[in-house]
Amino acid sequence: RGPLFSEHDYGEVRRMGYSIVTMQDIRENGLDAVIRRVKTLVRPPAYLSFDIDACDPSVAPGTGTPEVGGLLSHEALELIRGFAGIEFIGFDLVEVSPPYDHAGITAMLAANLLYEFLSLTALRKRQTPTSGETL
Repeated sequence: RGPLFSEHDYGEVRRMGYSIVTMQDIRENGLDAVIRRVKTLVRPPAYLSFDIDACDPSVAPGTGTPEVGGLLSHEALELIRGFAGIEFIGFDLVEVSPPYDHAGITAMLAANLLYEFLSLTALRKRQTPTSGETL
């Protein structure tokens, strides 16, 4: 997405075995369809790295590489919530840049995304029986 990436970049990523989901995929197919696709591709244990510049600068201006046309805050939250059931071993959220986040809205969104991920982790832990227990 945007002027910083070329088809060559996408080709390299695909050659390494990664799948790419673009904003065009999300806009054309809907967020629910993309979440379902991701869930079919992910194999446990999974690690999620969320780059805040995937979000539109109107909701996350505090990043070094803002790109217009990104996820809105409710879409980013829905995306994370949609990953319920995936066995994650970790999560990171990158590219929040406080010097560019004058009103603190990027930090607020980032904190909420982290909260949502931690909630997924707690929910999964609660739903997973320990040895000898049944649900």
